[in-house]
Amino acid sequence: MSTNINIPDKKLGKERLEYIIEMCIAIENHQVDPFTLNVDDIIAIVKQYFPHWNHPDELRLDAEALHHLASVIKIQSEWVKQRSTSLYTDPFILEEKIRQTSKEGMIQVFSSAWTPLVEFEQLSLQTLSQGLLYWETLESLGARWKNIDVNAVEIGSVSQEEMIKQRVLSDKEFSEELNDCWQELKHQVKEKSADGKINYWDFIGADTYEKTVQRAFLTSFLVTYGYATLEIDRLEETITLIPYETPREETLATQAVSVPIVVSYEDWQKWREGKQP
Repeated sequence: MSTNINIPDKKLGKERLEYIIEMCIAIENHQVDPFTLNVDDIIAIVKQYFPHWNHPDELRLDAEALHHLASVIKIQSEWVKQRSTSLYTDPFILEEKIRQTSKEGMIQVFSSAWTPLVEFEQLSLQTLSQGLLYWETLESLGARWKNIDVNAVEIGSVSQEEMIKQRVLSDKEFSEELNDCWQELKHQVKEKSADGKINYWDFIGADTYEKTVQRAFLTSFLVTYGYATLEIDRLEETITLIPYETPREETLATQAVSVPIVVSYEDWQKWREGKQP
């Protein structure tokens, strides 16, 4: 009498272990959903073939499969722990609950979770009394202004010689210097710009701060006397110069609008570094 014992195909067993290892590595590298691997089925396969391994390479393959399987179980455990602590709800389960809930049920859920923010402002007797007390104890304007220390400063004038000494003007005649500045502005716009305008700092900027101030001073007279105009984009915070081919006399006849432009040493340094002030 003979008994037939079903011995698993060891070659097939190795292939299945190698596939398990590859799947586990893909899960460890976050390429596959960790729950695509059924741990119970994998353990059953390992238990099925383990008694028949007798070669070191076979035992090493079995141990490697168990090692990666343990890593996958850890990943699954951390996933469940993270979702449970963050009150995570699977979107498909949530969608199914919403579909099954009636309109009345949805209204009840929203009304129980809704906490509207309401702000109510009005004058009360307490705020009125506080306001009256403030005005009663407040000193008059004349009494408050006595404490302001204001030094009187006389308005003076600066001569052309003094401006030359301070290097704001050169020894050339002012009209000649202004005309040279105008011609240079038109030349730069023609050479560097296709839209007939140039950035304010790109025109007045020079190698030294003193020269930059001088060019800004002359540019202000170009605009005042109708040789050029300023275009200010407050949204982009840019200032551009647009020269005229001939001076506009109507500019002098209309009410001028003062546009203060700060030409500080810090702004000049930014321009030198290629940063727009």
